Amino acid sequence: MKKLAFLSLLIILFSATMQKQSIHQFIVKDLEGNDFDFSTLKGKKVMVVNTASKCGLTPQYEKLEALYKKYSEKNFIIIGFPANNFMGQEPGSNEEIATFCQKNYGVTFPMMSKISVKGKDMHEVYKFLTSKDQNGLEDNEVQWNFQKYLLNENGELEKVISPRTQPDDASIIEWIEK
Repeated sequence: MKKLAFLSLLIILFSATMQKQSIHQFIVKDLEGNDFDFSTLKGKKVMVVNTASKCGLTPQYEKLEALYKKYSEKNFIIIGFPANNFMGQEPGSNEEIATFCQKNYGVTFPMMSKISVKGKDMHEVYKFLTSKDQNGLEDNEVQWNFQKYLLNENGELEKVISPRTQPDDASIIEWIEK
């Protein structure tokens, strides 16, 4: 009987430590160096996407911006994280990235400071997004530039979308609209 009670207590303690965390716990820097507090996004669906200016997938910026404009008034936001992890395809400074995004694609969705999305210097936000221990959904790896992470209104990870899947794909639109 004592063993059963002890096992039950261990299960309860283990379950409590394995609860889903939320992206709302993070504060990051935007391209201008200002704090961006994810807790301000409570109640919104969020797409986090790692971006690059010199990638074959860079034209996705156009569809990301169109998606943002269409749904930003409907509790949806896109957060871009420039990263130079894949073949040096984001070599610019934060200022250069901001200029590129505005000049070439008219990006108005929030863009954060350049970070690392994999490896030993992986940013804390991406540790959360890629680790089941933290996100409660799945372990995953950032495959390439423009991988998309969909988070619900509580800041919990719900879906990981391939970099090659276009931002206006029916599965993403359906998720936003549900």
